[in-house]
Amino acid sequence: ARNADLLVAAAEYEYAHGRYRQCYALTSQVLGLDPFEPSVLPVHICSMARLKLHSELFSLAHELVEEYPQQAVPWFAVGCFYHMVSDFESARRYFSKATTLNHRFAPAWVGFGHAFAAQDESDQAMAAYRTASRLFPGSHTPWLGIGMEYLRTNHLPLAMHYIKQAHAIAPHEPAVLHELGVLHYASGEYAEAADYFTRVAEHEGDYDD
Repeated sequence: ARNADLLVAAAEYEYAHGRYRQCYALTSQVLGLDPFEPSVLPVHICSMARLKLHSELFSLAHELVEEYPQQAVPWFAVGCFYHMVSDFESARRYFSKATTLNHRFAPAWVGFGHAFAAQDESDQAMAAYRTASRLFPGSHTPWLGIGMEYLRTNHLPLAMHYIKQAHAIAPHEPAVLHELGVLHYASGEYAEAADYFTRVAEHEGDYDD
């Protein structure tokens, strides 16, 4: 395997475990070898958004749009920038453009879901997350997104169903454990809620967000 492939795998592992600074350091190494390595750009962009690297993400998105305007990733980067600055209407517009250019680009569907969820538009959010889950069945994120929407609208059994699916894929993911805690608390199961919150707190120093 190429060195870049190993670094990308390591970066995706760090991202999945909430260690965004370590992820960004690894993805930056890959882009040092090839500034437009397509396999690393989605997770690199996501880590920049998580770390609130406003000027860096703005510059990268602009550069990618200049170089590859007919590809999905540049417009995904633009969407992530606008989502990061809470301009969700613009984020939706650019995530939509990314999915139009490449209907199978799962990260843009996840972004679409997040942007709809941020504006309390649950039906559209869940439709986007479901599309992402079909395109990216190994990711916990779409299932967690669907579960969080059901939790927000107080459909607790459905929320449990989807968040448990996310937990089966990513049993140590802090966001999943936190939402399980919230869900058990909302259900009046305080001991179970405390267990999940404790598991998140025990590893709090490991996470960047």
